[in-house]
Amino acid sequence: MRVQIYSGSMRLVAKSGVGQAMLHQKKMLGCVGIEATDSWDNQAPIHLNTVFPDAVLTALAAKIRGRKVIYYGHSTEEDFKGSFIGSNLLAPLFKRWITFCYGLGDAVITPTEYSRRLLIGYGIKKPVYSLTNGIDTSFFAPSEEAGRRFRSRYGLSDRDKVVISVGHFIQRKGLPEFVELARKMPEVRFFWFGETPLSMVPETIREAIRSAPVNLTFAGFVSQGELRDAYCGADLFAFLSQEETEGIVVLEALACGVPVLVRDIPVYSGWLRDGEQVYMADDQDGFYRRTADILSGKLPPLTEAALRTAESRSMAATGRKLCGIYHQLGIDEEVGQTVGAGSSPERKSCCLL
Repeated sequence: MRVQIYSGSMRLVAKSGVGQAMLHQKKMLGCVGIEATDSWDNQAPIHLNTVFPDAVLTALAAKIRGRKVIYYGHSTEEDFKGSFIGSNLLAPLFKRWITFCYGLGDAVITPTEYSRRLLIGYGIKKPVYSLTNGIDTSFFAPSEEAGRRFRSRYGLSDRDKVVISVGHFIQRKGLPEFVELARKMPEVRFFWFGETPLSMVPETIREAIRSAPVNLTFAGFVSQGELRDAYCGADLFAFLSQEETEGIVVLEALACGVPVLVRDIPVYSGWLRDGEQVYMADDQDGFYRRTADILSGKLPPLTEAALRTAESRSMAATGRKLCGIYHQLGIDEEVGQTVGAGSSPERKSCCLL
C-alpha cells in the first residue's frame, strides 16, 4: 500500500507544527509498513495538510482521478485569531475558506476531540476523525547528556533554574505572559525558541519583545536536535498558549520528561489532567505560583505519567490508529492490491489493527 503525502508549500510551513505533522505522517506510516511517497500516483490516497490554493487544486485533481483525499484539519478559526496583524478581522473569512478546503476531503483528520467538535460545528459534512499528530519517542526522550549539551551551549550551571517555551512570536502563544513571568522571576533564566518576522505581528508583541528583561533569551529558530536538548536540560516547559488544536511541542516536552505547565484550555480535556501529566493555571498569578512551586520542588514531578502519555502517541501507536481510519474508509480494500502478491499477510492486514 502506498500513500502520497502532498508536500507542496512545505517551505512555507516547515518551521510550524503543520510541517512537523507532515514529517510525522511519513514516520508513522513507515512504522506500520506503508510506503509514503511524494510522487503523483493514480491509485494511492493522498494526504493534504495545508489550505493554500495549490492544495485545493491538488484535491480537485485527485478527486477527478478517483483518488481518496484525506484532509488534515490543523487549523481552526479559533487558533487563527490572535496570531498575525489583521487575523481577528479576517478570522470569519478564514473559517469559510478552511471549511471549503476540508470539505474537499473524503475524510478529515484533526488532532483532538476538541478540534473535531469545532470542525463539525462549522458544518463539515464529511467524516471527521480525531487522531493525534503523534510524537517520535525514539528521538524525543529523556537524556542527561542532551541536557548537559543545552546548558553548556548557553553557559548555564547545574544550579541555574531554567524555564523554556516554544512558538511563534504571536499573542495566542502566550508570549506576553511569558515575558511577564520572566520579569517577576529575575533569578530564573528564561528561553523562548522560535520566531516570527516582527513586521507580521502587532505592536503589542513587538513591545513585549523590546521590553523583555535581561534574564529572558529569545533563541530564535533552532534545529530539532537543539530543541530536544533544551527540553532535556530545562527545569520547566511553560506553554501558555491560549488556543491550540493539539500542541506538538507539548508532546515533545512530555516525551523528554521535563515538567510541563500549560494554560487550562479546552483542547487538553480528556488527555491531560492537572496534577497528573502536567500542571495547569489560567491567569498570570497562577502561572507565577505554579512556576515557583515547580522550581522549588514543592510540587512533585509527573515524569512517569507524562512519559506514558507520550508513548501512547508514539509513531507506531499513531500509525496503527491511522490504519484503522483507512480501514473504516475502505482505503485498504481499494488500494490493497498495490501491496503486491508477494507481500506478507501481516503487512496487508495492518489496517485491521
